[in-house]
Amino acid sequence: MKKYLKEHEWSIIEEGFDPANHEISESVFSIGNGHMGQRANFEETYTGPTLQGSYMAGVYYPDKTRVGWWKNGYPEYFAKVLNSTNWIGLKVIIDDEELDLNQAKVSEFVRELNMKEGYLQRTFTAELQNGKIIKVQATRFVSIVDKEVGALKYEITPFNFSGTLSLTSYLDGDIKNEDANYDEKFWDPVNTWTRENRASVTVKTKKLDFYFCSTVETQIFTNNQKLEITSKSEEARKYAGLVYDVPLTKGESTTIYKYAANITNRDHDHQQLEAVSTDVLDHAVAKGFETLRQEQADAWASKWLNSDIIIKGDVAAQQGIRFNIFQLNQTYTGEDSRLNIGPKGFTGEKYGGSTYWDTEAYCLPFYLSTADQKIARNLLVYRYNHLEKAKENARKLGFEKGALYPMVTMNGEECHNEWEITFEEIHRNGAIAYAIYNYVNYTGDKSYLGEYGIEVLVEISRFWEERVNYVPHKDVYMILGVTGPNEYENNVNNNWYTNLISSWTMRYTIDVLNHLQETDQELYQQWIDKLQLKQAEVKQWEEIIAKMYYPKDEEKEIFLQQDNFLDKEIIPVDQLEDKHLPLNQNWSWDRILRSCFIKQADVLQGLYFLDHEFDIETIRRNFDFYEPITIHESSLSPCVHSILACRLGYKEKAYEMYLRTARLDLDNYNNDTEDGCHTTSMAGTWMSVVHGFGGLKVKENQLILSPFIPGQWQSFSFKVLFRGARLCIQVDQEKVTIINETDTPLDLVIYEKERHLDQNATISVQI
Repeated sequence: MKKYLKEHEWSIIEEGFDPANHEISESVFSIGNGHMGQRANFEETYTGPTLQGSYMAGVYYPDKTRVGWWKNGYPEYFAKVLNSTNWIGLKVIIDDEELDLNQAKVSEFVRELNMKEGYLQRTFTAELQNGKIIKVQATRFVSIVDKEVGALKYEITPFNFSGTLSLTSYLDGDIKNEDANYDEKFWDPVNTWTRENRASVTVKTKKLDFYFCSTVETQIFTNNQKLEITSKSEEARKYAGLVYDVPLTKGESTTIYKYAANITNRDHDHQQLEAVSTDVLDHAVAKGFETLRQEQADAWASKWLNSDIIIKGDVAAQQGIRFNIFQLNQTYTGEDSRLNIGPKGFTGEKYGGSTYWDTEAYCLPFYLSTADQKIARNLLVYRYNHLEKAKENARKLGFEKGALYPMVTMNGEECHNEWEITFEEIHRNGAIAYAIYNYVNYTGDKSYLGEYGIEVLVEISRFWEERVNYVPHKDVYMILGVTGPNEYENNVNNNWYTNLISSWTMRYTIDVLNHLQETDQELYQQWIDKLQLKQAEVKQWEEIIAKMYYPKDEEKEIFLQQDNFLDKEIIPVDQLEDKHLPLNQNWSWDRILRSCFIKQADVLQGLYFLDHEFDIETIRRNFDFYEPITIHESSLSPCVHSILACRLGYKEKAYEMYLRTARLDLDNYNNDTEDGCHTTSMAGTWMSVVHGFGGLKVKENQLILSPFIPGQWQSFSFKVLFRGARLCIQVDQEKVTIINETDTPLDLVIYEKERHLDQNATISVQI
């Protein structure tokens, strides 16, 4: 844990430059727009520790797997989002000395991520080794209005001298991923050019033929007057730059504007990329920096209108939730069903930037409640489009039928490099099925089931049918040799959550089949014919459901995480000395596997997903047993515990877990933020407020609310979209107020009592 950022309601602020924090800040202050993203690298040269990162959504590379022992069925590659052309680069030389904050004396350093308006700004004073002092203000953003446009403004003011600035504004495509398995560069050159104030670099991946073209224009102003300076060209392999010699006058500011058009062949023909980039750049330059920035502010205001959460009386909590919402909104827009949400978003390379089950388990609820319905639907369609690959994945592991969705993917093909996850963590299939249920339950859009959902559900159920193991002498079905959500256990038998979610999936599939048969016999028969679904299969699912084995301890009346879990020595986490934490950085893997400590919610994950199937005391007994031995070394863990604690009335625990998930990256709880932010878990922070403190559920087509407010807060409010209505829910220490901001009336349940909310009406209920 490392707290060095200033608390502020709308901004992330770093005051003072400490190189030891720089890579953490590069992650935290990242910017993105769903199409591309940029870590908070300095524009000017920096020779200290840094992770250069500029990423284009959907552009990836199949990096050859590197393992010590190859196993049948092992993925041949790990798909990685590529570090692409550095478009922000400026080489700043003042009278023959280059500006480098690793060498200069730095003062008055402030870095600010303005989340309200969506831009990054940095100011500092630097004294060079030659004694010359300059003040710099740098501002940049990537446009959420024009998704292929990035823009930066870099202002230099000499404090104690007049002299010459030698400025190189460049594009550098000769970069690599820090996580490359074989230290390989993934880009090949295609073309570079410079002319007048523009430079362009086009590169393509060595495999898969992704093309990326970045074209920039540089403008230089002094005293609001554009300077007409002849530039010198610099071109090399995958590099293009323009060099300007600019006179500097003491006390007068020189401003550099750099506009970028970043284009890929995912959206355009690769032979037209340079022409398209030129057109996009013309459009951006014509608008100018201030117009682009105002459009950015207006667009972010629109996003905040639906998704903002306001917390009064707790600035740390307020900053935390807005940071999480900001990162989610700048990572995924839902406009492109080919895209999904990587665990690090646009903030780093770890986990390859690929898709995990995090999306379905944690991210979907955020988009269901804060964006147009089609956004969440596209997340489901993404998985439907990968169904054939999921079938292939199952065949590779020796299954004759069904679909196994990958743990990690870009194109539907499994590409994870750790055998215990690739082969064993099959519970991910259940999250795909649960997402379909969650979407339909929230939106009421049952048409999705007949269009796409049923095919996915049937193929997943077929996988479960073949994966279970019948034990004749016990007359039960078991699932052997798995890893549950708690990855600090491997190759266990009968992980309770896996058994539960597999059985539930088959039950839900049968329910959907019955629904289709009752509502649209013709469509039902079309699916039966297409899937070649036999009644015998459905009967087999019913038998598995009836005879599924669930490990349980009768004395404690708890579900066992897996067979023989209580053979371990049960030690609460609070008895561990700090020197042991985090375990994954201090203990051997052997020691972790033998311990009782749980990385993230496992049994409690099942009780969270399917809480409507368990009484409150069952949930309480399991929470009271498992939470004290949960180490929360997965970013996905605190939110589930916060929500369940809310439902159990454990207010202090709920707040503790909320603050941990909300400020996970801001305070670097797990000592790993330098690798990138935990983007998918950020949706869990939103869930902690809305589903936890707000008590939001949907049951039998009704929105249910049962809010409570932490004692540390004066009030909180959030907005949700639900079936045509936008509701603002305000909670203080005395009452709950619900405002209908639309013309759509709504029936809902508040504290177990049905209420009717007219269009544009307000109701208040005492707590």
